[in-house]
Amino acid sequence: MKTIWLATNNLHKLEEFQSMLKDKAQVKCLKDLNRPVEIQETGTTFEENALIKAKSLYNVLHEPVISDDSGLEVDAMDGMPGVYSARFMGEDTSYEIKNQAIIDAVQGKKRTARYVCVIAYIDENGKEKTFRGTIEGEINEIPLGDKGFGYDPIFYYPPFHTTLANVSEEMKNSVSHRGAALRLFLTDLGEAL
Repeated sequence: MKTIWLATNNLHKLEEFQSMLKDKAQVKCLKDLNRPVEIQETGTTFEENALIKAKSLYNVLHEPVISDDSGLEVDAMDGMPGVYSARFMGEDTSYEIKNQAIIDAVQGKKRTARYVCVIAYIDENGKEKTFRGTIEGEINEIPLGDKGFGYDPIFYYPPFHTTLANVSEEMKNSVSHRGAALRLFLTDLGEAL
């Protein structure tokens, strides 16, 4: 089975990628390395940040690498937190606090929002590609659900009539921004995996 390295320390992302890739590849992440890889997310777009992460790991391993940059864009907040979603209000700030701040920010305003995910892939020869997936929704009035992670408890998905944190991982992956980007990636790679 082919190994693909995922440029993250986030075990939730590792589980999501492995779940969606199933038996097509074994996914390993930065925690599986025996040395640190310094990654500075200095991009201003999801595409730039995804490629920065992938290149940082590829330059160490020279093996197939996948990375993603994803986040929540809230229309009433001019697209924030956007590429700063993980660092919004500080990296050590809990998502309970971040989620409440977003709920407060959209009070009386348009609640529309979207998750965006860009996957960057660098193959063993250094060829780069990116794949963008989105999911449209709204900011829920209260956090709801205990599944998922991050902003999922406040991301209301109208077709499900609830938040992404209130459905199974399988349901979430069937419509998620990361799932959409990963399906584009898998379609593009086809038999390469």
